[in-house]
Amino acid sequence: MAPSSAANWFERKKLADAADWLAVAFAVSLPWSTSATGILAVLWAIALIPSLEWEKVRSEVTSAVGGLPVLLFALGLLGMAWADVSLHGRFGGLDSFVKLLAIPLLFAQFGRSERGVWIFGGYLASCAVLLAASTVVGLLPANAFIHLTWDKVLVKNSATQGGEFVTCIFGLLYFAADLGDRERRAVAAGALLLALAFLANVLYVATSRTALVTIVPLLLVLAVRRLSAKGAILLFCGVVLIGAVAWSSSPYLRFRTTSVWTEIGKYETNEGVTSSGERLEFYRKSLRFVADAPVFGHGTGSIPELFRRSAVGQTGAAASATTNPHNQTFAVAIQLGLVGAVVLWAMWIAHLLLFRGPGLAEWIGAVIVVQNVVGSLFNSHLFDFVQGWVYVIGVGVAGGMVLKGRLTKPPGVP
Repeated sequence: MAPSSAANWFERKKLADAADWLAVAFAVSLPWSTSATGILAVLWAIALIPSLEWEKVRSEVTSAVGGLPVLLFALGLLGMAWADVSLHGRFGGLDSFVKLLAIPLLFAQFGRSERGVWIFGGYLASCAVLLAASTVVGLLPANAFIHLTWDKVLVKNSATQGGEFVTCIFGLLYFAADLGDRERRAVAAGALLLALAFLANVLYVATSRTALVTIVPLLLVLAVRRLSAKGAILLFCGVVLIGAVAWSSSPYLRFRTTSVWTEIGKYETNEGVTSSGERLEFYRKSLRFVADAPVFGHGTGSIPELFRRSAVGQTGAAASATTNPHNQTFAVAIQLGLVGAVVLWAMWIAHLLLFRGPGLAEWIGAVIVVQNVVGSLFNSHLFDFVQGWVYVIGVGVAGGMVLKGRLTKPPGVP
């Protein structure tokens, strides 16, 4: 190797190491601070891009799993051309798509790096600290010295925190099952107890209705992919027991779940503006917006203006102007039409198929995709800051590890 080539290799190696540790810091910051996460994302990109082999990046972008996120971003960029809003509004809409460009970069990075597990370990440790803090402040009286939101969440909101904790719960359940198979029962019990602590917080301290809904399909996926028939029966019995105890002992849980029907009833009788009623109104309007421009949509950044115009002269829930239709498919289809919606679902399907194997990385990736798809029925999760970045970094890192494993396995090994 020539001296100049050796120097270049050494510089790229230092940048690659820096990008790895910045990615770890990024994952650790995600449950806590959007500002810190945004800064770390920029620093990560600055360190990573010069260290990449562009032949590898090109390979990822031309594959379905790496290319579909880029295609969705490209459609968002093109959608700026026909949006009937200001230039500022168009760039504001495009900002929701930009994070998708990180997915093929993460595939390339963690297709070579050995530190993928550090990303998930750092994220889990950070969520565990947030769990401890959330549990403490959740036990404080209403007039405590610390200011909390109505749902006693220390940072962000219950939907965001609940989604983060659900990913940790199912990662730990898989980990505990794997450790149990290897006769490491003490560590498996510790992982199971931590998973139960996360679940207790979701049920008693900061209940998110979206998080509760995502738990059900993830339990089914766990039973099908990881457990024997006996294990699935034990899981079912445990879920029924925990659900019965939580329902009978948590008035907050009962209120959060049963209030959905009360809110929908008030919406149908026009007795007041409620969260669930507004969602139904947003869905009704979204269907009309998509029908008005079904193929290519109204353009990138058009959502706030469309809802603002539709609220003029209205009363009740219909008078609510939003920047978010609270459904990911609608959020894409309103702007990019059915073409964009097809690309969105093709991306989800491609990523889910990527994680169909039996390993831990495959399991983490599957949890992230299933949670995002189910949660996106009720929220625009890919466009939300935390949930969107959880998807991008979870799929990107786990996908890089999976693709690397496929390339390094000896011939004949499944």
